[in-house]
Amino acid sequence: MDLEEDIRSLQLESADDNNGAINPEDAKPEEVEKMDESEEGWKEEIAANSHPVPVEPKGKEIVVPEEDVAMDEVEEDMKRHLNVVFIGHVDAGKSTIGGQILFLSGQVDDRTIQKYEKEAKDKSRESWYMAYIMDTNEEERVKGITVEVGRAHFETETTRFTILDAPGHKSYVPNMISGASQADIGVLVISARKGEFETGYEKGGQTREHVQLAKTLGVSKLLVVVNKMDDPTVNWSKERYDEIESKMIPFLKSSGYNVKKDVQFLPISGLVGSNMKTRVDKNICPWWNGPCLFDALDTIEGPPRDPKGPFRMPIIDKFKDMGTVVMGKVESGSIREGESMIVMPYKASVKVLALFIDENKVKRAGPGENLRVRLSGIEEEDISSGYVLSSIAKPIAAVTEFVAQLVILELLDNAIFSAGYKAVLHIHSVVEECEIVELLQQIDPKTKKPMRKKILFVKNGAVVVCRIQMNNLICVEKFSDFAQLGRFTLRTEGKTVAVGKVTDLPSNTRA
Repeated sequence: MDLEEDIRSLQLESADDNNGAINPEDAKPEEVEKMDESEEGWKEEIAANSHPVPVEPKGKEIVVPEEDVAMDEVEEDMKRHLNVVFIGHVDAGKSTIGGQILFLSGQVDDRTIQKYEKEAKDKSRESWYMAYIMDTNEEERVKGITVEVGRAHFETETTRFTILDAPGHKSYVPNMISGASQADIGVLVISARKGEFETGYEKGGQTREHVQLAKTLGVSKLLVVVNKMDDPTVNWSKERYDEIESKMIPFLKSSGYNVKKDVQFLPISGLVGSNMKTRVDKNICPWWNGPCLFDALDTIEGPPRDPKGPFRMPIIDKFKDMGTVVMGKVESGSIREGESMIVMPYKASVKVLALFIDENKVKRAGPGENLRVRLSGIEEEDISSGYVLSSIAKPIAAVTEFVAQLVILELLDNAIFSAGYKAVLHIHSVVEECEIVELLQQIDPKTKKPMRKKILFVKNGAVVVCRIQMNNLICVEKFSDFAQLGRFTLRTEGKTVAVGKVTDLPSNTRA
């Protein structure tokens, strides 16, 4: 009996059992080498033991599954992955810091930087050149403001990071919401320049709104970086840094952050890169003894995740590329190539053809990863952002109404919040018009218990349980089951009026 042929037929059978067919893309040279090595191993083992080789019945794990297991282990050993969103008032320096991080971590070469410097100079905007790394389209460069959520990747010793550079301008808050809803940790950028901190922090400034939104959207850890410390009006002044910290701490507390546990302050200069990759020189800033930005990011704790939970990936974008490709962040569970899934809310059955993390093709991926998933069984035009790729066994709920607990932040002038109130609902990657159909009860903020009296309307600062209705089916989860898919904001006319969490769903919502 020809041993080599026997081994090959067994490999083919187990490959058939795994995928139904061998994907030609998968037969990479390394894997062929591995197979050859495994054959050598078999031959040596048989020579040593000189026992007859029992032919395994079809379907047993022989060679390919072991490779699969090995591959799983390799991927398990990958560095942890965190999404970092940069938030803060317009012009605080978010894009410049993002660009500087990429430059310092070797993602951008000197030639590119020189090109951007020249481009910025031609526009008489010398100090914007670092921001050009993150702000790639012409509109952003001409105006000097971020519009879309920029994305970029860099790595430190222990962690792979995806930077989400959110817009600071109030016209683009919906884009900022979509960025923050994908984030694990937030970097709140504050400008120390005289007058700029005050503008961002005062009523109507984006520093305040961004902090409240970040907390609502699940950004539980915050690094507060006080930027532009090298500015002539600041000159690394400890007094200015302490003043900003003392004003921010009460506000962060009132937004729900535990300042001792979840918030860290540090001074930096994004334009020249001080205190970013290495600690700031004592000659420049003698009073700072804390970490630099890279160290602080490295040691920050990410949110807990469940790789064995039901699979959930809200879709943020889709395009055509040898099939339908969807993009999103895995909030729960794991996904494998060849697996069958369901796209909710319309229960479309799909098969996973390929998975990509950044540009790398992978066999499987766990929670917290930003993925591109190539699917078969669905057309690109049948998918919208806000749909959720979900496991078949436990699909996500699809509803047109739910019960929620809301905190009213700031209603528009003279508005009252009652049944019939209309707003735009932002929940994970869903943006949908909604209406409050019934106020059920008001919660006493001090005791956290429901008040007895029946309510017809509430004003700013109230905590209320209500029923919210949408015209279209949307995918949501109860906050207690999946916090990331159960927290939301309500906005109207460009302002965030309320934040809330889903407390109950109609009983017949599961697929």
